[in-house]
Amino acid sequence: MPDATILESKSLKLFLGSFRNHGAFHEDCTLSIARRLVAALSPRWLRIGGYWYPRGGIPIDVFYQTGEPPAGLFLPDPGVAPYRGRG
Repeated sequence: MPDATILESKSLKLFLGSFRNHGAFHEDCTLSIARRLVAALSPRWLRIGGYWYPRGGIPIDVFYQTGEPPAGLFLPDPGVAPYRGRG
C-alpha cells in the first residue's frame, strides 16, 4: 500500500532481476529486498512473498510484511500452490 511514492513496474522488475546472481540465502535476499523497498518508498504497508525455486533443491517460501494489513485492504490470493514434495 503506497504512501507518497509509487514504484513503476519496470523499475521493480530490474531491481528484482539484480538479485538473480546475488550470493546469499533466500531468506536474506527476501529481507534485503523488503528493507530496501521500505527505506526507498516509505510505504504505508508492505507485504512480500518470496517464492524461491532452487535447482535440484526444495523450494523455499519466505514472507515479510511491515505489520498488520490496513482495514479494508483487498489482499488477493497469491496463486502459488504449496509444495507437495516429489511424486
